[in-house]
Amino acid sequence: MNQTITPPGITPPGNTAQAITLRAAQLSDLPQIQEIYAHHVATGLASFEESPPDLAEMTRRFETLMAAGYPYLVAEVNGPEADSRVEGYAYAGAYRARPAYRFSVENSIYVRADGTRRGLGKRLLEALIDECAKRGYRQMVAVIGDSANHASIGVHAACGFEMIGTLPSIGFKFGRWVDSVLMQRPIGPGDSTSPV
Repeated sequence: MNQTITPPGITPPGNTAQAITLRAAQLSDLPQIQEIYAHHVATGLASFEESPPDLAEMTRRFETLMAAGYPYLVAEVNGPEADSRVEGYAYAGAYRARPAYRFSVENSIYVRADGTRRGLGKRLLEALIDECAKRGYRQMVAVIGDSANHASIGVHAACGFEMIGTLPSIGFKFGRWVDSVLMQRPIGPGDSTSPV
């Protein structure tokens, strides 16, 4: 999966004439992925982790997903300076471990703090949905930290997710109770046919 896009509005600060490439993540991307995720863990409520995992732990998680055959994508900026930078990433993993859930996945999407509100999260999610459909998955679940996370809720709604419900005050972070929002959408043929 390698897709170069130059949509309006997706121009990183301070750079011109750049394209965003959506591609499969590689081990060499993990230092930048870890940096992006660490920022969200330390400053936001999208993740319920309280301490940012180090590079070794992020590598272990990445290798586990790769071994299980799940898609893991990055959005990389390529510009005239020939320096590339991972602007965001998205991956799918098991929704739950028990066998009956094997055709359902849960998604995760993170974008650099200075790269939000440019449509990148939506493009990553659309590409992730396509990759999951190609691999035979039928349902995708989003577990969104914080019911006030309107950006993530909006991106998922724009990609066809429906609101399933809210788990009120299910987490406690930064000295306050935090909700989780559950959204879901069918992928591929969904539940219209048997997957086996």
